[in-house]
Amino acid sequence: MDSGAPAPEPGSDQGDLVPQPTAEARTKLEPVLEVLARESSSPSSVTAPEVAWSVHVADSLSGLVVPDLASASRIADVGAGAGFPGLVLAAQLPEARVDLIESIGRKCEFIERAAAAGGIGNARAVNARAEEWAAGEGREAYDVVTARAVGRLSTLAELASPLLREGGALIAWKGRRDEDEEAELARGAAELAMAPEEIRWVGPYAGSRNRHLHVIRKSGPTPERLPRRPGMAKKRPAGS
Repeated sequence: MDSGAPAPEPGSDQGDLVPQPTAEARTKLEPVLEVLARESSSPSSVTAPEVAWSVHVADSLSGLVVPDLASASRIADVGAGAGFPGLVLAAQLPEARVDLIESIGRKCEFIERAAAAGGIGNARAVNARAEEWAAGEGREAYDVVTARAVGRLSTLAELASPLLREGGALIAWKGRRDEDEEAELARGAAELAMAPEEIRWVGPYAGSRNRHLHVIRKSGPTPERLPRRPGMAKKRPAGS
């Protein structure tokens, strides 16, 4: 984990302090982190609770500096992995419905156990590829899609587009800024009906000095060709 505050970066918001967990959220998340630490098959390499509070919880809460996420009623967490940020957001936003979309069954089972341990009833694991879910029940069903360290921006924008209602937003947790990756997204944005809107630096507050949040807005109706077959967004990203 990086330490120390970096110098301000041009083009990034400065000074957004990550919200602290509410008392209710903390009570729910403590058992989640206990499950993470206890199970030998935990889907994360960061399992010590005192470290996980920063690496997982604070990092997940950093997304709430984006007003769309703080006010969302329905959230889809794509590539949910060990359940972050989805479980943290569900604990912090008890009025929101959070679907954690994960294609690997054992990870979904872990998410379900962790949510049950914390009594996080507004979160559910969805064992499916994002493309499959977007072709059915999940199509245009969400105010916000989140994705934490999952893939390239163009790939994430394509996966999010058919899941989002028009005007909804993708919030992508990324590390150090990558000019080539951002340019690829810009080239492919129009064909995905997704428009890059802002990039927020939340570095030292999220436990990583290079943490950036990319906000990408659903700018029109879902293109008819989306979703493509599972895996195509990663294999041949728009704008590549």
